[in-house]
Amino acid sequence: MTLPGSAQMNRSGCAESGAAGTGAAPVAARRTTGGTPPKSARRRARELALQGLYQWLLSREDSGAIHAHLTDTPGYAKADQEHLDALLHGAIRAVDELETCIGPALDRPLNELSPVERAVLMLATFELLRMPEIPYRVVLNEAIEIAKVYGGSDGFRYVNGVLDRVAAQLRPLEVAQRAQDRTGDA
Repeated sequence: MTLPGSAQMNRSGCAESGAAGTGAAPVAARRTTGGTPPKSARRRARELALQGLYQWLLSREDSGAIHAHLTDTPGYAKADQEHLDALLHGAIRAVDELETCIGPALDRPLNELSPVERAVLMLATFELLRMPEIPYRVVLNEAIEIAKVYGGSDGFRYVNGVLDRVAAQLRPLEVAQRAQDRTGDA
């Protein structure tokens, strides 16, 4: 199973982002051409974890089986395997806790979010909650960039707003320090 905007298309054509019959390039192709830097191993791990979590949200298949499917994905060997394992299996195991953290920051029920935005929010919330060594701004920036590629046209804006609130809840000291640093710069 692949995500909308990803290089591989599913059989139903749902992943095709270009306008039918117009010759428009898929969104991912338009956004990633023109000298983009190579992806880091961590970015690849996050993207693969997103694909796996997306599949899990739709099928509730065993995380081990989903991980096995991911091994056939282009770029798998270049991903940070440890980070991928932690994100995919950890987010699935902690789904109830993650949804409890995300819920208050939403303007609608969680089940009304697109599966892509929901998966991005879950992965970023997992990183905020369980990986304090990763600065919250890195977590947010990575989630926003991934949402730009795989999510709906304005999904990244929604992800940004929700994660700002989640980060303030989960990492209040880090967020407060950032705010203080920014006002000191003015």
